[in-house]
This record gives sequence, C-alpha cells and structure tokens, in this order.
Amino acid sequence: MIEGNAMNVFFVCTGNTCRSPMAEAILRAKQLPAVEVRSAGLFAMDGGDISDHARDVLLEAGIEVDHSSSLLTREDVEWATIILTMTTGHKAGILQQHPSAREKTFTLKEYVRPYGSHDISDPFGGDVYQYKQTFKELQVLIEELEAKLAGGDDI
Repeated sequence: MIEGNAMNVFFVCTGNTCRSPMAEAILRAKQLPAVEVRSAGLFAMDGGDISDHARDVLLEAGIEVDHSSSLLTREDVEWATIILTMTTGHKAGILQQHPSAREKTFTLKEYVRPYGSHDISDPFGGDVYQYKQTFKELQVLIEELEAKLAGGDDI
C-alpha cells in the first residue's frame, strides 16, 4: 500500500497528550518511506505538552518526541488517508462530526486485529507503569500496522 503512494496516518485520542502522541512517535520512529504521521485529540487544547510519563516512556525506548497537542480539525480529517483512533468512542465522535470519513476511520485495534476488544487502555492520571503498559500495547499494534501497510492491504 505504501509503495508509490503517500500514506497519511492520523492517530486520534481524547486530549492528544498520551496515547495518540505515543502512537505517532512510535510509527514516526520507524521512518517508513512515503508515510506521514500526525495526531490530534477530540477534546485537546492546542499547544499542550505531552504527558511527562508518556515522554519518559518514549525516551526510555530511545524514541525522540517533540509534540504539542492539537484539536482535531476538518483539515486533519481531509489530510488523512487513514484515521486510527484509540477507542470506539473516539471513532464514533469523529464519525458524528465528519460522516464523510466513515470509509477511512477505524480504531487502531480494529484495523490491525478485526476481532476482540477495540479499545486501548488510557493511562491518563496513572503511574509510569500504566504508561509503560500502554506503550507496549501500542508498540505491538504499530508493528502489526507496519506489516499491514507494507503488505498492500487496502484501507
């Protein structure tokens, strides 16, 4: 899927301070050719920092992060080739505001594993251990996403 065509991957969560910036950083660190990656939140404050625990977990894994939170916009939805949310609630929120995005909006888990639970646990307000667990979950899912993108699967 990525060869020859640019792929714009957009991750969405609630505040754009924990899960979606971690997913963005993990995928960006892979430096996949022709893959652009961004993130935003459904209820984010523009210009906020990534959470301290999320930054620490990423740095511990050797992943650099330079992130400011941003609120999801119509322009973001139009830019994205695929929108990957952290929960079914996030997906529903996007589709309520942007029904035209139905064909390209999935939960991350739904997209790479179309069975079982589709939600990724929210570490917000938790200790660093909870952030590490979410990071590990995202790492595995991003590996599966990378394989799916490289395999040429259609959206």
